[in-house]
Amino acid sequence: MADRTDPYRNFRFKVEVGGVKSAAFSEATVPETTVDNVEYREGTDPTHVRQLSGLTKFGNLTLKKGITDNMDMFNWLKKVTDKGAQDNRQNITVTLIDETGADKCAWNIVQAWPLKIEESGFNATGNEVFIETLEIVHEGIERTK
Repeated sequence: MADRTDPYRNFRFKVEVGGVKSAAFSEATVPETTVDNVEYREGTDPTHVRQLSGLTKFGNLTLKKGITDNMDMFNWLKKVTDKGAQDNRQNITVTLIDETGADKCAWNIVQAWPLKIEESGFNATGNEVFIETLEIVHEGIERTK
C-alpha cells in the first residue's frame, strides 16, 4: 500500500513583517499571481494566433487581526502617508505550519507597503472581536517552501 500524504490545514500560520514575527493575525490571504497573455498574429500566417506571455501582475496581500493597543501596522501606514512608500517598504513572509509545529510552506512577499487599514464597525448588541484589516501592495511573491 502506498504512503498517503494529507494536505495541510489552513489554520496554523505565522506572519513576519520586516523580519519581526507576529502571531496576532487571524487571517492571511496569499495573493494571486497572474500573467497576461498577448495574442500575436504574423502576417504570413492568416489562420493562427500565437499566445505570448505579457505582464505579470500580483494581487494584494490581506491580513486580518483582532485590534489591540499595538499600533505597529497603523504606524507603518502613517509613515507611508507622511513620507511615501519608497523608504517604508518591508518584506513579508507568510509560513504555513503543520500539526507538529514544523514550517511546511512559505511565501515571501517583497517590497510591500500598506495600502489601507479598515476596521470593523461598532455594534452595541454584538459580541464579536473588533477586526482590523490591512491591505498590502507589493512587487512580487515567491513560494520558497
